[in-house]
Amino acid sequence: MEPTQLFELVIAMFLAIIALHYAAHRLGLPPSVALLAGGALLAFVPGLPAISVDPGLVLVIFLPPLLMDGAWAIALVRLRRHMIGIASLAVGAVFFTCAVVAIVTHLLFPSLPWAACAALGAIVSPPDAVSARAVLERVRLPRRLQILLEGESLLNDASGLVLFRFAVAAAATGAFSAGEAVGNLFVLALGGAVVGVVVGTAWVKFVRRLGDEYLIIAATVLLAWISYLLGELLHVSGVIATVTTGLIASWHQHTVFSAATRMRGTSFWTVMIFLMEASVFTLIGLSLRDVVERGGGFATLIATMGLPMLAILVTLVIARFTWVFGSDLVIRLCAALGFTRVRPLGVGGATVLSWAGVRGVVTLALALSLPEEFPGRDFILATSFTVILGTVLVQGTTLGRIIGWARLVEPETERARLTMSQAEAAMAQAQLGTVQDLAYDADGNLIHPQLLERYQRRATAIVDYAARTEHYIPVLHAHFDVVLEAVATGRRELIRLHRAGDIDDETLQELERDLDLEELSAISAKA
Repeated sequence: MEPTQLFELVIAMFLAIIALHYAAHRLGLPPSVALLAGGALLAFVPGLPAISVDPGLVLVIFLPPLLMDGAWAIALVRLRRHMIGIASLAVGAVFFTCAVVAIVTHLLFPSLPWAACAALGAIVSPPDAVSARAVLERVRLPRRLQILLEGESLLNDASGLVLFRFAVAAAATGAFSAGEAVGNLFVLALGGAVVGVVVGTAWVKFVRRLGDEYLIIAATVLLAWISYLLGELLHVSGVIATVTTGLIASWHQHTVFSAATRMRGTSFWTVMIFLMEASVFTLIGLSLRDVVERGGGFATLIATMGLPMLAILVTLVIARFTWVFGSDLVIRLCAALGFTRVRPLGVGGATVLSWAGVRGVVTLALALSLPEEFPGRDFILATSFTVILGTVLVQGTTLGRIIGWARLVEPETERARLTMSQAEAAMAQAQLGTVQDLAYDADGNLIHPQLLERYQRRATAIVDYAARTEHYIPVLHAHFDVVLEAVATGRRELIRLHRAGDIDDETLQELERDLDLEELSAISAKA
């Protein structure tokens, strides 16, 4: 394919992403489902060149920034609090699922080597960070379940990659050691964490010296690939390195970013991540053509592999349910004996956690990276795609209903000590204290009376609002509706003045930015 044709195809894919996202919004479907289905349909459009996905390139391009975005947004305090549960899912559930899938695959195909069965288990066992984000952004979960799923999706790729590499090596050498795999995982994870700490700390020191907001944004965007590639270069976990770097950068970004840098950087980063997430699902759909052609067509593929692929998909779901409910039972027994303070999830929470194991880009990339001569490669590739389709289309579309059925309640231990209104009141009191100190000169004369009065009035109003939030909400909404109308009127007048030639472009941009900030503030206050 000519470079110009490739570029045209990328632009066409982005246009298709916008159209599919809009269609999903209008139809009430998860965007991931529309993108996956749309990509699969586009793959069979007559005259469209076949899309050959390089699995290594896909992982390097898409995985680091998406992992960084997840680490950037995760709540670090809750991550530490629930690290045992996250480790149970990210390591224990992955190893358990890999073993169960390998056993079932070997029972279905006794002639298939154990190493190939283990490779399939490693490929399909880790739920995907991209898929999990796409599902979770449309549902509301209690904080504990949210952090368990987010933490699992960030860390389990390392477990799956280690198992996959050992299984492929075992197929080539005929030797496999579970103990060696566990030890290797520990070394890779520890090494990745060290790389992440070094890169994240260096970023904090470097950004503080840059001074230019555009350079800061550019350096932050490159941070994901730097940590991932450095980890892989040093033969440790690039996944853990990227996640660790993201956690450090997220913790310090509140102090190293200016307000302008944060607003502009967040806008740029959000659009980039949106296009990357959407591109991943579209590429997965486009790769269906290669899977079908390798299997001899839809009819042949379903006739020869349909039941075994469905059996492995069901096995995968059952294995996750078994691990989650088994772990919850252990927690319940330990709590009854007084050995742990961790509360069990309960039937509803365990069901939601089990049903949310959606697979995606990592599963596809690992399957496509298998050597051509690998035993059972076509079956592994077809099964991997079936697992992605099944989990995204079935679990992704029904998770909201499962959550509604579960009627989950946020435990008191997971709730923040202060509400947003109370936090605003605390901020207002601290600001008032500073203004009171600076409103008088060295001789005790009041030199900023209007400023002091403004902050006193603001602090009093916010404290009163925090005490009677429910009473003020309708009035507040009506107030900011008027503010938004006034902003819209001001914007129309500003544009009229510019169109009439009464103001220049610089004046337009400065005043428009003020209106934008006022509008964003009003929208945020209404939310």
